[in-house]
Amino acid sequence: MRAAIFREFGGDIDVGTVHDPVPRPDGVVVRVRANGICRSDWHGWMGHDRSIPLPHVPGHEMAGDVVAVGSEVTRVRVGDRVTAPFVLGCGECDVCEAGHEHICPNQYQFGFSGWGSFAEYVALPFADRNVVRLLDDIEYETAAGLGCRFATAFRAVVDQAKVVEGTKIAVWGCGGVGLSAVMIAAALGAEVIALDLSSDALALASEFGAAHTVQVVPDESPVSAVRDITGGGADVSIDALGATTTSVASIRSLRPQGRHVQVGLMIGDDAKPEIPMWRLHAYEVELTGSHGMQAWRYPAMFAMIQDGSVDPSRLVTKTVGLTEGAAHLTRMGEYPGAGIVVINDFSGSD
Repeated sequence: MRAAIFREFGGDIDVGTVHDPVPRPDGVVVRVRANGICRSDWHGWMGHDRSIPLPHVPGHEMAGDVVAVGSEVTRVRVGDRVTAPFVLGCGECDVCEAGHEHICPNQYQFGFSGWGSFAEYVALPFADRNVVRLLDDIEYETAAGLGCRFATAFRAVVDQAKVVEGTKIAVWGCGGVGLSAVMIAAALGAEVIALDLSSDALALASEFGAAHTVQVVPDESPVSAVRDITGGGADVSIDALGATTTSVASIRSLRPQGRHVQVGLMIGDDAKPEIPMWRLHAYEVELTGSHGMQAWRYPAMFAMIQDGSVDPSRLVTKTVGLTEGAAHLTRMGEYPGAGIVVINDFSGSD
């Protein structure tokens, strides 16, 4: 199969032919029809997660067709149109039995634990517990983002932030996750404040339902702007970027008893931010994390898509071939463009 592969962290990403995967007894092989390019893939390529085995094929946001099924699989069939959350829970531990497969201690992450979906085919273990059949009317390009960014935002907004009609929510960072969070929160009737450095990203946020946008100026804190807009502080604030500046500003922008949700990955120097703990004590502020979403929660997300409340296809701003997609991955640290870029040509015609 054709795949994009790197042999050292931060090194060249070559597109060439590698061996086809085979399914584990509990797994499947999916022919990848579309794959989103996520900043988490960039983190992996940069070496921020040294547990990634080399050589490595990145990619964890995919949609496609099942082409092979392991002997122990009973719920997934060849020919199924599918996606999967990027965290595949084992299905056997106490955490999974409690319904929290997305934080399973024995989890497998394709594109991190093993080879991912910057390829014509990808192997997925624990298939019965994690593989999700797509709605017939969802295109592959749209479905690619449902494996990570849109699903991650859905859990963050609905399950962790508990957003309802009238909630005043600030979203820090309007990349793929942030824009998804804006769209979902607005559909629930929240008053959304979107913050980003990019005017293009904020323009999309407005289109997706943000009531207010704040263009962040480097070295200037926008916390007062959020407090002014909300009349004292946001009910909920989401750091969709993953940086010390955004996480701390998010916490400081909350009203008393507000809730901060950390979605953006915190790595390197940002892994240990100086959190203003006194605010947690003085104002009973709540901090919580959000990491992907369980497969069993997808029907709730699909319901919002089916009734027209949200349209994740609007997040896809560009489609590319595999070679161009590999090059785009190396630029993700520069936040190129707005929205989600999706690979939908693995044939070599690019």
